[in-house]
Amino acid sequence: MKTYIGLKLAFLLMIHPIIAGAEIEGYEIVSRNDKENMTLYAKKMNGLFRDFKINFKGGLYSRPFWLSETSPTYAPQIIYEDINKDQNKELIIILTKGYGTDVLWEDVYVFDTLNNRLNVNEVIVDNPLAIIHKNVKTKLTAKKAEVIVGDKKCTVDITPLEIKLENLFDDIGFGSIIDYEVRDNQLIVSVAGQISPASFVGNIVIVYEYRDKMYQAKLIEFQPCK
Repeated sequence: MKTYIGLKLAFLLMIHPIIAGAEIEGYEIVSRNDKENMTLYAKKMNGLFRDFKINFKGGLYSRPFWLSETSPTYAPQIIYEDINKDQNKELIIILTKGYGTDVLWEDVYVFDTLNNRLNVNEVIVDNPLAIIHKNVKTKLTAKKAEVIVGDKKCTVDITPLEIKLENLFDDIGFGSIIDYEVRDNQLIVSVAGQISPASFVGNIVIVYEYRDKMYQAKLIEFQPCK
């Protein structure tokens, strides 16, 4: 029974082949990389892009449960780079699931590729908020914010911000801004540290590495606002 369910799921997530660059009825092209022959399609429903399909070098793969904002400013990103140092490029897709004033929520999805084929099993990327919860200690008072990562302690004077006490959080909060990027063939996420509805003290920056069949934190550091 388990084998049948697994085969059925694989069929739903992968359909071969299609004509490169062809349109799909009912779907919009939301991002593309013509050089690498990759296109991302989705349906616009209830103000969001849903029910995604990936055209990866002529093969069509379905991701029906993904969500993304429709604003062109926050369009889905297709990145094709070797981020795990295995000499094969990985497909990285970054979607924005929410944005607004002092808010940016991004999700990242990583796939292994080999011989112009996509492995339909996504590679797990450790949740940045879980990483912060396990590795970062914070303290907030009316005068200063403290962030401790490992044996490194950073103290930020917040008095110049002139935050009213009733607006000051009990502690530094993380999660209102989660911003992924690929830089120098590394997957990186920046998570803002917030101390009031409109004030931030800096960012926890996490550099990922591929370890134990998933992407885990290689480097964690706090970068205070300048």
